[in-house]
Amino acid sequence: MNNIWKRRNYLIYFILIFGILSSSLAQSKLDVGADLVSRYLWRGTDYGQSPSIQPTINFTTNGFELGVWSAYQLGRDASELPADELDLYFGYNFVLGSTSFGFIVTDYYYPNAGGKLGNFDSGGKGAHVIEVGTTFTLPESIPFYLSGYINVYNDPDYSSYFEVGYSTSIHEVGFDLFIGATPGGQNQYYGTKNFSVINTGITASKSIKITENFSLPIFASYIINPNQSQGHFVFGISI
Repeated sequence: MNNIWKRRNYLIYFILIFGILSSSLAQSKLDVGADLVSRYLWRGTDYGQSPSIQPTINFTTNGFELGVWSAYQLGRDASELPADELDLYFGYNFVLGSTSFGFIVTDYYYPNAGGKLGNFDSGGKGAHVIEVGTTFTLPESIPFYLSGYINVYNDPDYSSYFEVGYSTSIHEVGFDLFIGATPGGQNQYYGTKNFSVINTGITASKSIKITENFSLPIFASYIINPNQSQGHFVFGISI
């Protein structure tokens, strides 16, 4: 039964990939890139306590999105936890009037935490955690967004996370404010058993012109996790 479940998961991935790639390519876009960050901060928690390289491949067509994203520590032994990360995601985005909606399913895979790629064991024992999320973005005149995420597989607590943010620009510098919280859970997926604010801060971003045809995007984030009583300042470069 376990082998059947593994093959079924791989089959789902291939069906999704084939379905998207066989769609109309007229409006399709394929991107590849990477971020180099001084720390990998995810929802208020420092993963790896070292610089991180985060490559990605992203394919979009007709509102559908399929991608691969990963994070690899640069300054610590890869066998140490928190683990390196390799994620597959599938999403759909659409606009209704002047408001946009997004839905995403993410398979979080931790290579050195749960072992082999085919380890889909449940109950918190496998190498994969599957999450479902949605984002609601208001018009530019009211530049707020609301998002929510819940683990639907391999997390006994079905841990969830909610975030509200505000995005604008000041003299060509992007400026974002955000605050995120979790209801908590017994296995402490987000580090708390109770409702807690775990991720709040600001992000500023801009592009530095290098040549006539190339600009280098940079960003910096000041992040506070009130639940952990910790603050972080992160700098990143995108290529």
